[in-house]
Amino acid sequence: MDEDGRDAAHAALAAPARRALLRALRDSDRPLELRELAAATGSHPNTVRFHLAALTGAGLVTGRAEASGARGRPRMRYRPAAAPAALGTGYELLAAALAAGWDRADPDPVAAAERTGRATAARLVPSREPEDGSSELAPLVGLLAELGFAPDVPGPPDEGPTEIRLHACPFLSVAAAHPEVVCTLHLGLLRGALDRLGIAATAPELRPFVDPGVCVARIVPTPRGDR
Repeated sequence: MDEDGRDAAHAALAAPARRALLRALRDSDRPLELRELAAATGSHPNTVRFHLAALTGAGLVTGRAEASGARGRPRMRYRPAAAPAALGTGYELLAAALAAGWDRADPDPVAAAERTGRATAARLVPSREPEDGSSELAPLVGLLAELGFAPDVPGPPDEGPTEIRLHACPFLSVAAAHPEVVCTLHLGLLRGALDRLGIAATAPELRPFVDPGVCVARIVPTPRGDR
């Protein structure tokens, strides 16, 4: 996927309403028209039309006019794109296949994704105690860099909320197709890594697609006196 494609996918998936539309399309066994999507997501048809334009422009959804035999303009029916972005490696193809099956087969794929992320952190991250005099988040930032997220921490970490800007998603192609699964897996990985690294924090969050090409991990360290 080239840089323009990555930015377009991030921008299109920034709105939760667009992710909901994409999920509704992927859960359906047939193409859906505008009013069906409005009913499925609880949105006004005009709002759905606006978000569909962004999704189709990013190559995540395709639309096709189907004549009904009645007078008037043919109705557009929409389906998820077969390949939302170029899957360049065998690992990405495997991840896409697993995410698709998981998304459909598990009764609660989001909860399962977080559990898997935590389990992955348990395998990847050795348990440790924070080192005296060091920035406690430094090992986490290093781990995220090693995994390919290209993290950036604006300003020095302190006892207040810290935001880690993630400038790359190692599996953006898969996240574009199954954002709830992939993004929640990454959240579970983040939370599991904090546990393994001995970094106490209150409800760490992962905000996907806040800017083109950027997700944000928000961490509120627990004050030392409360640990």
